[in-house]
Amino acid sequence: MFLKSLFSVVLCFIALCLKAQVADPTVYLNEIRHELQKKWPESRTVNLVFHGHSVPAGYFNTPHVNTLQSYPHLTLQTVKKYCPYAVVNSITTAIGGENAEQGSARFVKDVLVHRPDVLFIDYALNDRRIGLERARKAWETMIREALKQNVKVILMTPTPDLTEDILNPETPLEKHAQQIRELARIYQTGLVESYHDFKQLRENGSDLKMYMSQSNHPNEKGHHAVSDLIAQWLLNFDQQRQ
Repeated sequence: MFLKSLFSVVLCFIALCLKAQVADPTVYLNEIRHELQKKWPESRTVNLVFHGHSVPAGYFNTPHVNTLQSYPHLTLQTVKKYCPYAVVNSITTAIGGENAEQGSARFVKDVLVHRPDVLFIDYALNDRRIGLERARKAWETMIREALKQNVKVILMTPTPDLTEDILNPETPLEKHAQQIRELARIYQTGLVESYHDFKQLRENGSDLKMYMSQSNHPNEKGHHAVSDLIAQWLLNFDQQRQ
């Protein structure tokens, strides 16, 4: 009887997860968009925090760090272009070489201390080293801690790694991307689909080397592609690539 009841609970949980949807990009950040349009003296500072590994940290050809050409800074430039009255910070808490377990261990003291209005999490490239189960636990810890503080959370699927075939549905990066999508549905967070976007570019005949500075780090064009996707959430429009 107990096993039958437990099985029913599990089936209900699975059904709820399948029905859950990623947050609606047209409304999820409405409060933040409203803040970004306010003028002094009604305005306040808005903090965008980017947490993750070497890509949001700005590594191009390691050990070179191109902060001003990385997607956290490009996002700030775009926001300021369309929100000239906003006081907004782009805060990077990313560390090169780090995985989600390491990022989770320092999450409260290094990330939440900045009082983020919107938090972006990007760890999948390095999470291949710890596997899906450990990565999931770490991501869920960070998501829950952020949501408890009423932080808007945007999960990010990975940028490419040229050592993997992005069109192969069985690669480790594809598996991590699928898990991130599932977490976004379960917790109804935002989702930036970098991996899907780059896959579409490849399917349409683009050579992804054009977007990469080395096998696992985007160049400025690659970072622009990611920041364009982020702009759709923050500003609710589709940025056109240059």
